[in-house]
Amino acid sequence: MAATRSRTEHWLDNLKRLQERGGALEISVDRSITGQSSEPAGADVVWRVRVIRLTDQQVIVEPPAAFGASINLESDIALIGAMTIGQNRWMFHTRTVGYINGQRSSERMLVLTMPEQVERCTRRSFFRISTANLQLPIVQCWPLIDPTSVIAAEASNRVEIRDRLAGMMINGGKDDQTEPTLILPDVGPMFNSSLLNVSGGGLGLLVAPDDAASLAARPYLWIRLDLRPHIPTPAAVTARVAHTHTDSSQHTYAGLAFDFAHNPPHRSFIVDLFGQYVDALQRQQKAILKHAA
Repeated sequence: MAATRSRTEHWLDNLKRLQERGGALEISVDRSITGQSSEPAGADVVWRVRVIRLTDQQVIVEPPAAFGASINLESDIALIGAMTIGQNRWMFHTRTVGYINGQRSSERMLVLTMPEQVERCTRRSFFRISTANLQLPIVQCWPLIDPTSVIAAEASNRVEIRDRLAGMMINGGKDDQTEPTLILPDVGPMFNSSLLNVSGGGLGLLVAPDDAASLAARPYLWIRLDLRPHIPTPAAVTARVAHTHTDSSQHTYAGLAFDFAHNPPHRSFIVDLFGQYVDALQRQQKAILKHAA
């Protein structure tokens, strides 16, 4: 216990070292503020953001981004944050303060409140502490045999998501609950993974030991991200395997880079979709807090 307490008590020193070497935090909109349960339906998208500067009361980071485009977070949004160094991970609660300009007028930086306390995660529950629990999205992955074959499959995915989102607007936010259509490009056998985080240029996946060979079968994957119920159909996108790392339990951490070379129009759609997802979470959180007040 003494070692655990020491690692927790000195979290601020670790945060400073993380900032000094250009490291990143992970942040996610706090979905536990729903007024219903501590584990609401759906999943948490975790954004990897570089720590730029620290003050006594604030943590200044780069804005969350996806596919090279910033994702907007409004002021006073409750977040769950995490800091990982080696095999140690700490989670905490924070809030957005707003944005400030960087060295260039076009550069924006996101300001977060300094955590009042942190809690160290255990190795068995790396995404859970006593006051927070992250539910990682499931990602379906297919080794992509012919990258040019994604065009029709991704076009179908766009049409279905747009139609179902339009239907949800008419039906007061409720989806028709029918099984999403699945049109595949030229791919190998599917395997599942968990979405660890999203950054400006890619995403991180956690792959089970039995699926490591499938991950290495091809340089490109066609993946579907399940963000239901806020996005009614899993979103499809092409990604290239950039790097992998296998831990002591034989799970593989895979860093993927988004790839739109064979279907450039799909990029703006996916960027907008992630923005809609975050906007939906923020609206839900604000509505619950307004109702509670």
